[in-house]
Amino acid sequence: MNLTSTLNRQGNSALDDVPASSAPLTAAMSVGQYLIQRLRDYGINDLFGIPGDYVLSFYSLLEQSDINVVGCTREDNAGFAADAYARINGMGAVCVTYCVGGLSVCNSIAGAFAEKSPVVLISGSPGLSERYNDPLLHHKVRDFKTQVDVFDKICMTGTELTNPDTAFEEIDRVLATCARYKRPVYIDIPRDMVHVVPEVPYKPLTIDDPWDQSALEEASNEITALLNGARQPVIVAGVEIHRFGVQDDLIHFAEKNNIPIASTLLGKSVIRENHPLYLGLYEGAMGCAAVTKYVEESDCILLLGTFMTDLNLGIYTAQLDPAKCVHATSEDLKIHHHHYANVCLKDLIHEMILKNIRPATPEIGPVRYSCETKYSVEYEAPIKITRMIQRLNQSLDEETIVIADIGDALFSATQLQTRGRTEFLSPAYYTSMGFSIPATLGASLAKPGHRVITLCGDGAFQMTCLELSTIVRHGFNPIVIVLDNGGYGTERVLHPGEWKYNEIQRWNYGEITKMIGGGVSQHVHTEGDFDRALKSAIADEHQMHLLHIHLDHHDASQTLLRMADRMSQHI
Repeated sequence: MNLTSTLNRQGNSALDDVPASSAPLTAAMSVGQYLIQRLRDYGINDLFGIPGDYVLSFYSLLEQSDINVVGCTREDNAGFAADAYARINGMGAVCVTYCVGGLSVCNSIAGAFAEKSPVVLISGSPGLSERYNDPLLHHKVRDFKTQVDVFDKICMTGTELTNPDTAFEEIDRVLATCARYKRPVYIDIPRDMVHVVPEVPYKPLTIDDPWDQSALEEASNEITALLNGARQPVIVAGVEIHRFGVQDDLIHFAEKNNIPIASTLLGKSVIRENHPLYLGLYEGAMGCAAVTKYVEESDCILLLGTFMTDLNLGIYTAQLDPAKCVHATSEDLKIHHHHYANVCLKDLIHEMILKNIRPATPEIGPVRYSCETKYSVEYEAPIKITRMIQRLNQSLDEETIVIADIGDALFSATQLQTRGRTEFLSPAYYTSMGFSIPATLGASLAKPGHRVITLCGDGAFQMTCLELSTIVRHGFNPIVIVLDNGGYGTERVLHPGEWKYNEIQRWNYGEITKMIGGGVSQHVHTEGDFDRALKSAIADEHQMHLLHIHLDHHDASQTLLRMADRMSQHI
């Protein structure tokens, strides 16, 4: 691939993101064994995928190792599971066969790239000895490098392990890039290279620190001056606060200086949402008006680790004056109209903790109160998505992970208040339908002590629901809430009219528990039904529960309606 010198050009986190190899360098390790050892060094205990003949030798090594191999029903599902696992665990891995497997996982890997999720994609490929005279081997498309070229576009870097003398170094370089940039990487291992033992002694890869200390000092001094002169500073925290492991540092900085925190949609739950300094989601005109007003009227806005996407900006209804903003990410730092290069996000927050900043005196009580909603069950009332979310909110705790698929599963879930940290997962930027069910598998493995509650529209559920089979096979106990309105509800609101392309076949969704041989399902028509079903599911921690929510054809959350009002102008 053409990004072979990525780490030499720049970096995106501190050097301690790259663990030293725990493998004894004197041992005669094969290429496949070394790859497995390095995956373990990066904390990858579980790996997702589907075997195929080009990767069977490597799969055999995996099964003999300490890594738990989780077979999935589809390659794209395995990619979504690895993505969710990576978001919680810090890095994930998926292993597939050549082309039919690799090209099937493209969409999942593209989503991981877009949303900075560090997934290692490993693909078997035809042996080097098989490639002479360009034979038409099965799975091959065009030429032997087609798959490599495809992943060159949607991975941060990658490698083909074709040379045993450089294979160990390439493995280290690629995994280090994944850890530093928090984006997916690609490793291609020909099947006749898996058991090859390099003859050349290996010297571990050394990585230069790319950061500019003088730029860090100047930038932190400029931010300090802005904060000391500010009347109403605010932090808008984005997803990179989680990806680069600086949640505790951010909280320390905010508490030390009494600065309120909002978060973006993609960054929801980067800090616990019942923290005294937490305002809520900042979503422009899509979100709570009080939060939007507070952020946009602030005279010093620290955008830390945020992606400036259309959804994060409320379909460009956000009114953020660049003259009041500090925008710091892992890749860039802008202070008003000043630009600083090679300043590490983690180091910047560390430095700001040490600064002598005049504590703010915010009045955030009215903001929080105006966004809160009181709820009591109306037992005979037909279930509506907004009311369902209000009831669900009462049952969340610090050991609950919420996963929301795309559509009103996501938009309605913005009203949930997560109690823990990084307890909300959704592809809120790339927005690929079908993420949530396989992501439930990944999250269940990454945090086995937590209960996963999954919100999934009926359209998304029909795409990837068979991964419930893997969830049942492994004995996990998520609560899966299927929002059944008979079609693509978001598109109905975006483009009003009785368009047939938005309709789907209505399933009896709970019957899937019989087909896969596990789990309990319940139909929900009223608020009372939901209250009883949710209580029953939470009380039973031994198996998966599926709640089939029968919604009106046109039911929609207020967040979706506000978003549609903005987006429909462009459709």
